[in-house]
Amino acid sequence: MPGPVVDVHTHVVPKGWPALDAACGGSGWPWLRVDSERAAMIMVGSAEFRPIGAECWDAPTRLADMDADGVDMQVVSPTPVFFSYDRPARQAVQVARIFNDLTLEVTAAGGDRLVPFCQVPLQDPDAACAELDRCLDAGHVGVEIGNHVGDRDLDDAGVVEFLQHCARVGAPVFVHPWDMPGGPRLDRWMARWLTGMPAETHLSVLALILGGVFDRVPASLRICFAHGGGSFPFWLGRADNAWHRRGDLVRGASTAPPSSYVDRFHVDSVVFEPAALRLLVDTVGEDRVLLGSDYPYPLGERPVGQVVRKADFLTADQRDKLLSRNALRFLHG
Repeated sequence: MPGPVVDVHTHVVPKGWPALDAACGGSGWPWLRVDSERAAMIMVGSAEFRPIGAECWDAPTRLADMDADGVDMQVVSPTPVFFSYDRPARQAVQVARIFNDLTLEVTAAGGDRLVPFCQVPLQDPDAACAELDRCLDAGHVGVEIGNHVGDRDLDDAGVVEFLQHCARVGAPVFVHPWDMPGGPRLDRWMARWLTGMPAETHLSVLALILGGVFDRVPASLRICFAHGGGSFPFWLGRADNAWHRRGDLVRGASTAPPSSYVDRFHVDSVVFEPAALRLLVDTVGEDRVLLGSDYPYPLGERPVGQVVRKADFLTADQRDKLLSRNALRFLHG
């Protein structure tokens, strides 16, 4: 019998957060312009960043959408604009505590159907580990992190220290791209989201591999990359070819070709087309792809899971893995 359908990639924006300049110090923080009971705008300074609706903060609205799409559980993660990795650690600690506590209020209203993931001040590994521990004690199940901290990628010593802590305490890690490069060629057509996000994720998967992270962290680390692993699955052959032919430059700290590490991480299924999903399953394996949607944002998949459900190349057992069992193993080990 098929298991519960689990969406591992959704986001939350709690309502009612305080003025962050007063609560955390500093200036230029995001703030929420409430336009109506069910609509708001995330503002950064005087600029409009993203319109959002009640589904971002209202559990009954989320649950109704889940019921409509046949989803039993959602992993509810922060919206990356609030990560605050570019700020002093003490400010990032405070904003993380504010949003992590508010997220628990949102998910509590959904019972065990809404699974909270926290955020941490990743620029300070000690503070990040402490906030993760606090959140796990409070009811969070895992953590979402951005894919880099300024110019420090996931093979940075401090980030690796945090990932090792996640492995020790058994916390699953969801990696989301953020803070993509801009400029005249990327600030049109949502090009930062259409090209920058896949490239950022691709780069960070490579950082874990070529930076030797998977050779140093325990195999018990459960880590999942958003958006199907970005462009990495399509270009894995190129990475292997470069590892063998230009090992003097490419191998870095890795001990084996990139394809040797695909069993060390998961990816979600937000790739929108059956052909892309087939490539994903063929590349990383049927046990490593988890249902994701990017709910409730407009570039996400709705109805949630439609590509997995319609993919005629999947067997019933494979489909159940992608919709349910892989996610449950990712969440609980």
